[in-house]
Amino acid sequence: MNVLTSLSPGSQDVQAIDRLWMISIAIFGLIFLFVTGLIVFSLMKYRWREGEPDPKQVAGQHTVEMVWTAIPLGIVTLLFLLTIKTMSIADPTAAPAPDLVITGHQWWWEAFYPKSGVITANEIHLPTGKSLSVRLDAADVLHEFWVAQLARKMTTVPGHPNHIWIEADTAGTYPGSCSEFCGTEHAWMRFTVVAQPPAEFAAWEQAQLQPSAPPTAPQAQQGEQIFMQMSCVNCHDINGTAAKAHVGPDLTHLASRAQIGAGILDNTPENLSRWLRDPQAVKPGVEMPNFEFTEDQVTALTAYLETLR
Repeated sequence: MNVLTSLSPGSQDVQAIDRLWMISIAIFGLIFLFVTGLIVFSLMKYRWREGEPDPKQVAGQHTVEMVWTAIPLGIVTLLFLLTIKTMSIADPTAAPAPDLVITGHQWWWEAFYPKSGVITANEIHLPTGKSLSVRLDAADVLHEFWVAQLARKMTTVPGHPNHIWIEADTAGTYPGSCSEFCGTEHAWMRFTVVAQPPAEFAAWEQAQLQPSAPPTAPQAQQGEQIFMQMSCVNCHDINGTAAKAHVGPDLTHLASRAQIGAGILDNTPENLSRWLRDPQAVKPGVEMPNFEFTEDQVTALTAYLETLR
């Protein structure tokens, strides 16, 4: 996964935040240099010397006191106005309906596109050049959705949706994470935002709406039978099959995603097999239990899940 950074803005909103940060750093730097210079000057000019009188005291001079009050007041007022300007974006709650609903779970992210019906997990796709209204929900505890290059932080609160705008100016992959401690695997509650040109995004959306194709290889068919016979169907949804639950991530197009376990492993057959053998060993505290599959079952399940593209 790419390094999470706020120093490379990928949207106009984050560019505005970055400008405010740079202006603030410049102001604070000038204050630091000014105060440090005064201290050094005072130490050199007014250091104690044998036989010299004490420096002239200026306490009680109203002009000096007014200047020292006006300068910080002016700085604080300037920063306040710049902050208000940076925050002055349209309210996403004013949109008729959200373009995207993101729900935080312990410990993964669900993304639902209400207008198309697409549901995915931990890999959020956006069309470039379009600002999307995002509703943020939480299924259990407080989480915090943060794509540092595209949008500001926002907490997800159970039962109390929050809203933000998110936009990507250029195509690319942007890392995101939960930035509020939410339990054992908070550090591995990551996701990626894939920004695509509108035509590519539309093609991705149409592909996501397609049901899973029935497996043709005997080993994959065996894996599908195991999946449907075990309690996997009580947690996961695979469009086009009898699996219709929404407790865990939607697996309809699992094999098309770059990572599994909310960023903890690259999505390879080897890592998928490792996860199936003992998810608790890979991600302690995850809701998926250890089914103690045999090696033949792991191989068959991996072969089936690899067909879900």
